[in-house]
Amino acid sequence: MKIKGIIAVCLMLILYFLVSPQRYETSRLAIPRDARDYVILLHGLSRSSRSMLRIEKRLTLAGYKVINVDYPSMKQDIRFLAEKNLDSVVKPFIQESHPKIHFVTHSMGGIVLRYYLKHHDLPNLGRVVMISPPNQGSEIVDHFKKMFLFGKAAGDTGKQLGTDDDSLPQRLGPVDFELGVIAGNKSINPLYSLLIPGPDDGVVSVDRTKVEGMKDFIVVPHSHAFIIQSEAVIEQVLHFVEHGLFKKRE
Repeated sequence: MKIKGIIAVCLMLILYFLVSPQRYETSRLAIPRDARDYVILLHGLSRSSRSMLRIEKRLTLAGYKVINVDYPSMKQDIRFLAEKNLDSVVKPFIQESHPKIHFVTHSMGGIVLRYYLKHHDLPNLGRVVMISPPNQGSEIVDHFKKMFLFGKAAGDTGKQLGTDDDSLPQRLGPVDFELGVIAGNKSINPLYSLLIPGPDDGVVSVDRTKVEGMKDFIVVPHSHAFIIQSEAVIEQVLHFVEHGLFKKRE
């Protein structure tokens, strides 16, 4: 129990220093009807839209109309986040005559999107890039979800992201849309990595980012928190949105 307590305290410290303050509002931006394709960005657990600003700027520079969504990732469960927060953003653009809607997600944002797309038809859905998604859950949740400090750090939402068969990610099944997954294999949290089998980003193992039905997959040398700040990763995001494949590196 002592080692679990130490690791849980480390979790609190990491979240305090690495996670940006969260704004509890869902973006409802007025998008011109004659715009190029839309890209909707979904941040991860306990983050905010500010964590996705670098991706937003690059996609905007490429000519896309970007909707960088803020949502209360620790205040509601994933079902509520998908059915209320995400649906309110997507609903105005669900028409086949509209341009495509692409998505780029980080971490738990990918699970919110998978839940939404499993329960809603989106006729003008474009391509999806998920960065460090816990598509098969995370062993970190398995180890700490019953601990008080974990509940404070990750909220009830984080507790839904375990690896057992009854966890939400495991119940969502294969994807049936054009998906590219980017996984990290560099950890800045060796204590967490001891609990995760195989290569990992400090939160999610490389293998558990994968999901049946994905179209392409790459691994990059970045940690879970900082992977979305990498210019090389952002270029891969843009390449998949544009071409449906990642740019292969020699």
